[in-house]
Amino acid sequence: MNVGEGARSVRDMRSSAAWACEVARQHLEQPLPRRWSHTQGVARQARSIASTLGDAADFVEAAAWLHDVGYAPDLVLTDFHPLDGARYLRDVHHADEHLCRLVAHHSCALIEARERGLDEALVREFGSEPPAFIEALIYCDMTTSPDGDIMSVERRIDEITARYGSGHLVTRAITSAAPTLVGAVRQIEKELHTVS
Repeated sequence: MNVGEGARSVRDMRSSAAWACEVARQHLEQPLPRRWSHTQGVARQARSIASTLGDAADFVEAAAWLHDVGYAPDLVLTDFHPLDGARYLRDVHHADEHLCRLVAHHSCALIEARERGLDEALVREFGSEPPAFIEALIYCDMTTSPDGDIMSVERRIDEITARYGSGHLVTRAITSAAPTLVGAVRQIEKELHTVS
């Protein structure tokens, strides 16, 4: 796994998985219980791959807790949860820049941002390149069902497309992103196999 910039950011991080869990709980548990179940499952997946992450394990778990915080009704501004969540973390919590970038870019968000006409804003505020550890966050998100259960990446993509229906912009985005999402999951699976 490429640590480079991400490792420096992890050392400078002002937030932790415990803090991130509480932020996510405050915004998701009551208004969006199913989203909260998914988030808990994504965080469990992050803990399950800790052996591949070394010093970044807590950081990736924090990103897992926060990846969907932008769905919270009190945080919705653009109706695009990666951007709304990242802005909230940056502007209200002054969270670590790399953590905000992971939330903004999680699960190939830039592809959906293009569909929504929000790609220029996302790139201007959070960069154009996916940050370090994005594959780990993709793995955690894309192997967790809406109810927090483990599922294959293929089933997860099928579930998303079925939920939104053909022609929906989310379906178009996830279909375009599918090769990258599957590739990221396979990469982490390979790393897990190497470690075990």
